[in-house]
Amino acid sequence: MKYVRMPIESESPEELGYGKIRCNLAESSVTDATLKGLGIRIDNLVLAYGDHKGNPKLRELIAAEYPGINADDVLITPGAAAALFIVATSLLEKSDHLVVQFPNYATNLATPEAIGCEISKIDLQFENGFQTENSSIEKLIHNNTKLISVTNPHNPTGTMMQVEQLHSLIQLAEKKNSIVLVDETYRDLAHNEKPPLAATLSENAISISSISKAFGLPGIRIGWLITKNKKVQELFLAAKEQIFICTSIIDEEIAYKFLQSPEIRLAWIKKHIATNFSLVEKFMHNNPFLEWVKPSGGVVCFPRFKIELDIDEKQFYKVLNEKYGTYVGPGHWFGMSDRYMRIGYGWPSSKELKEGLGNIISAAKESLL
Repeated sequence: MKYVRMPIESESPEELGYGKIRCNLAESSVTDATLKGLGIRIDNLVLAYGDHKGNPKLRELIAAEYPGINADDVLITPGAAAALFIVATSLLEKSDHLVVQFPNYATNLATPEAIGCEISKIDLQFENGFQTENSSIEKLIHNNTKLISVTNPHNPTGTMMQVEQLHSLIQLAEKKNSIVLVDETYRDLAHNEKPPLAATLSENAISISSISKAFGLPGIRIGWLITKNKKVQELFLAAKEQIFICTSIIDEEIAYKFLQSPEIRLAWIKKHIATNFSLVEKFMHNNPFLEWVKPSGGVVCFPRFKIELDIDEKQFYKVLNEKYGTYVGPGHWFGMSDRYMRIGYGWPSSKELKEGLGNIISAAKESLL
């Protein structure tokens, strides 16, 4: 495989250095937690190899949330990123074809590109509310289409598929003998009703999630992939064993203890998101520079400079970063024009978010041509 560093990683806040950022609106997760704050202790944990599929208690806990899913349908991975990598490298070869949403979280494109397979993009357009009809997706499917990859809620736009569309997409995959991969990292943060877990709907569906984005625990590298397809799950286990052998039992134990009672933190998270989202809504309604498709899930949105504005994009990001100490995710992180930017409203405090949004306006004023 031919690896190339992704801008979203090489230019990330952790690479830049958090100390250099005053207003961090680039994060795609909620506020990070501390182990002490979670009240979790693991002093007596034996530091041995773990179960290759993942801690059985953790898998049972995850499976119990979904009808028709059992622990053997769950594979624990070092974060959702590893799960995405395992799926792509297990299912796709150079002779295969992938249909994938665009724009998207970078690794959903970068890994297939490194494999060298053929890729067709489900082009999500601002003018269409970042939505695509399944009839358009069907036209992209070839005889060698192995995988259809979508994200719900979507990153970076925060939009969601209708439940009927998800059902229809899975039925289309069954008809075409393809597999649907649904990255459901933000599923718990749907603004209204949560969509059904894709893996519960068909053996042709794979669901991927983690405790990173929705719960603010990215330092605990725990994600999972769920599928009722036993043959495919065995393939994924083989991949995991060759890459990692097993997941860190320290991370697994912390995740298990947390997921036994996540309600208190989740309640705080939802309240925090609601407060910050109202700030973003007000900002988008009142500012003269940006327009957006209002998100319906997750903690990110993907506004753009209004078409009629003549903006020096390079100057804008330079001023925003260097003068105002404010960081957002520029469009090129997702293969888009830098007229777009991803704004994360789940990670910063309300004070930091409000200041950062104001700095976006200031930097835009200084970048008009």
